[in-house]
Amino acid sequence: MNFEYKIVSSMCKVFPNGENIKELEKKQISGLKGETLSFQIAYYWGENRREYGSVSVSAPIKDKIQIRTVKLVPCEYPCHIERDEGYLAITPGLYPDKLSESSDNVVPLISGQWRCLWIDIVLDDKISVGEYPIQLQIKLHDEVLCAPEILCTVIDMPLPKLPIPYTEWFHSDCLAEYYHVEVFSERYWQIVQTYVKMAVKHKCNMLLTPIFTPPLDTAVGEERPTVQLVDVTVSNGNYAFGFEKLRRWIQMALSCGIEYFECSHLFSQWGAKAAPKIMAVKDGLYQQIFGWDTDASGSEYREFLHQFLNAFKRELQVLGITKKVYFHISDEPSMMDLESYQKAWEGVAKDLEGFFIIDALSDYEFYKKGLIQQPICAVDEIKPFLENRPEHLWCYYCTAQSINVPNRFIVLPGYRTRILGTLLYKYQLNGFLHWGYNFYNAQFSRYPINPHQCTDADGAFCSGDPFLVYPKEDGTAQGSIRQMLMDEAMSDYCAFIALEELAGREKVLEYIDEQKITFDEYPQDETYLLQLREKVNQEIVRLLALKKK
Repeated sequence: MNFEYKIVSSMCKVFPNGENIKELEKKQISGLKGETLSFQIAYYWGENRREYGSVSVSAPIKDKIQIRTVKLVPCEYPCHIERDEGYLAITPGLYPDKLSESSDNVVPLISGQWRCLWIDIVLDDKISVGEYPIQLQIKLHDEVLCAPEILCTVIDMPLPKLPIPYTEWFHSDCLAEYYHVEVFSERYWQIVQTYVKMAVKHKCNMLLTPIFTPPLDTAVGEERPTVQLVDVTVSNGNYAFGFEKLRRWIQMALSCGIEYFECSHLFSQWGAKAAPKIMAVKDGLYQQIFGWDTDASGSEYREFLHQFLNAFKRELQVLGITKKVYFHISDEPSMMDLESYQKAWEGVAKDLEGFFIIDALSDYEFYKKGLIQQPICAVDEIKPFLENRPEHLWCYYCTAQSINVPNRFIVLPGYRTRILGTLLYKYQLNGFLHWGYNFYNAQFSRYPINPHQCTDADGAFCSGDPFLVYPKEDGTAQGSIRQMLMDEAMSDYCAFIALEELAGREKVLEYIDEQKITFDEYPQDETYLLQLREKVNQEIVRLLALKKK
């Protein structure tokens, strides 16, 4: 039969025509306890008719192995006109991203196409140290088409916990709309929890918490569905606050493994000129009391925030999470917004004294004026921040960071997503933020989209920018190649920490800096990252052996 296969890394994105395939030179993989190791089996079916094969695993750690099928997804807007030369594709098409579970281990054999199986090896804390041969067998009926083998080594050291906050903005309104469930219904809470668990499983440890409906990617004058966790009652200019929903959200998140909470923004996006949508019971009616028509610096909204923040701080103390809470003023202000942002900041600065304030921005002037304690800088504008370093510095990227720097677009090579972990460690950044864990809307939230059919917010953002996970019909999240690459990026960071604990930071940097590594200049090949982790892992093994002598 006309069948071919190759073992490839997790960073290889296998297109149907096979043009991007790079076979792994060493059929070996290693990791620390607590890490998920991933690789792929790329295969080609050259017969005339579609068939359905099957895959099986033979390994001493068979129960630690998960097999998923890599599905093609539509990318109508794969990249911007302004881009570098490193994209795998620039024309609309179907490209690999979605990872689909199969309970019966079916392997789709599609005539004339390369397709892929995604293999995860979960090195949990119950696995024994040692080397494990793994063989996968793909069969058609009773005929063996291939039997690829790889050697997995489990290192006798736990993967350290990610030491910095990592957040992918969580849009619970998109879940309510996609699944047609009422916000705060029991089904809503179930769905939200499964999506949070999925995020935590892949290293996210911070959760965007909608104290009020987040004023994010919303057209001026329009609104998103209300997901406000804080109940508000107005009486004679005084405000009373109920925190029952917030308490449930916090407890749910903590039970999933979330460590940090970022409160939704206190002012509108792109300049802090207005208030977010805030609903309250007033004169016996549930109604909107603040929004686009509210002057952000007006006395009425300032008084509301003063009363709210003081009540909120008391609640955080009761919940025991005061030191784990971060606040936002406004997302992505520009220099044109400096005055309005400053007014907004001045209105809450006293009440937020002692709390971390973080915002995504790119102009150093905001930090220079003392308006932000922990700037979250775009990766393509981070150089001035590194040269005159704030005490605390985060980074982020979104659709605008499209030239040379790391990102997670579907048509970018996998190494351009995974390199982030190395950069976070090298530059000792204090956190990473991305705006879209599950944004299932068109740009400005004008209408919902079907994420299985649209991966670009209806032609607004490069495909892959708006979300990391796809919604399954049963109310759970379906993963993606990009989510696994982000997991690997953060695992790399944690492995560097493990080696640092044994040998010091300079030893880790020695390995990282064998080639030039900056945010806009790094090796344009997966080999660097594969070899870097291999060297780090081998050094950990060597040092552990010395300690035992």
